[in-house]
Amino acid sequence: MSQEPAEPRRVGLLRATGVVSAFTLLSRVLGLVRDIVIANVFGVSRVTEAFFVANKIPNMMRRFFAEGAFSQGFVPVLNDYKTNRTIRETAVFVAAVSGTLGGFLLLLTGAGVLLAPALVTVIAPGFVADDRFDLTVAMLRWTFPYLLFVSLAALASGVLNSYGRFALPSLAPVLLNVVLIVAALVVAPTLAEPGMALAGAVFVAGILQVVILLPSLKSIGLLKLPRWSPRASGVRRVLTLMLPAMVGSSVAQINIFIDNVIASILMAGSVGWLYFSDRLMEFPLGIFGIALATAILPQLSSQHASGRFDEFNATLERGLRLVFAIGVPATAGLIVMSGPLVITLFQRGAFTTNDVVMTQWSLVAFSIGLLGFMVVKVLAPGFFARLDTRTPLRYGLAALAVNIALNGVFVTAALWRDWPAPHAGLAAATS
Repeated sequence: MSQEPAEPRRVGLLRATGVVSAFTLLSRVLGLVRDIVIANVFGVSRVTEAFFVANKIPNMMRRFFAEGAFSQGFVPVLNDYKTNRTIRETAVFVAAVSGTLGGFLLLLTGAGVLLAPALVTVIAPGFVADDRFDLTVAMLRWTFPYLLFVSLAALASGVLNSYGRFALPSLAPVLLNVVLIVAALVVAPTLAEPGMALAGAVFVAGILQVVILLPSLKSIGLLKLPRWSPRASGVRRVLTLMLPAMVGSSVAQINIFIDNVIASILMAGSVGWLYFSDRLMEFPLGIFGIALATAILPQLSSQHASGRFDEFNATLERGLRLVFAIGVPATAGLIVMSGPLVITLFQRGAFTTNDVVMTQWSLVAFSIGLLGFMVVKVLAPGFFARLDTRTPLRYGLAALAVNIALNGVFVTAALWRDWPAPHAGLAAATS
């Protein structure tokens, strides 16, 4: 006999954010350990730059299909089903979305694996003329399937979050960091091409992230056989919200992606320096900004769907207060402590003094935009919860245009003035 879906738990915003933040903190700490290990073992080299590009492609698309556009389109519709439909209709809706999303991403993953050389040529044109190209292509064929796995994990996480279960979905990303650390320390020394251990680890971690969430889905009665149903009304509603949200919720990632394309044609090491500085900036953003966005979207969606508009406004206001309370001191701390942070965390093994200086420049530039990145994580869900994806899209496109223009201005000025760190101009433009 099939199990009926469980009733959602009511969890306060502060408590939900605290739960997500606690597990996100664990993930981010392990993420720092992972980056320290990679920096120590490989430094800023052909291996790390190839891996960062190969991993960047599925990770940027993950922001579209997983944490970003998909979550923003799926969670409000799910909450509408939960509030206004029967539990059986909700279960059918989840099965239809999972089958349709999974089928589409399976085709996309196959295309990405086959077209890996073309993708690397477009994404990292500076790699074509040297030995980083073949290695990046080989790595991408292992990392690209991560998009399929992590998107399915995001779907499961969105369902669990909407039912008041925040802990396990927040813990799942820890697996990626653990597997990468083991791969760098244990597996890499045994391979003829040590860097391939990192790409293989991404593939394995993606599978584990899906598997770990399945028992929780079963416990609430929503682990149903996926169905290919692109014409189902609920699926069409999700797709309608997803398409504009791809840009509206992911502008920062698109900007960083463009930065990497330009960085690949700057001096060797630019991709690596941007990566390590971005990781440090993402630490407070992930611990609090993304955690708050994860916790606030289900609440805002539920409050809007049930017509509790005063509660909607109060939740949004609390979210903004929390962002400013954390974001302002975090920004100041990153700027003031940028040098000591980079030295303490990364300067050992193959990570040189020059790498420290170059990473510090781009970290300061990224830090300037930290508060803005956090505020977007609260304001964008406010629009998505009201099923308004066009407003974030308009402003997202405007921000993207400004970033591209400033990239050209800052990098050209840096090269003209013979400034030693032109990659920092890319980070400043993103901020």
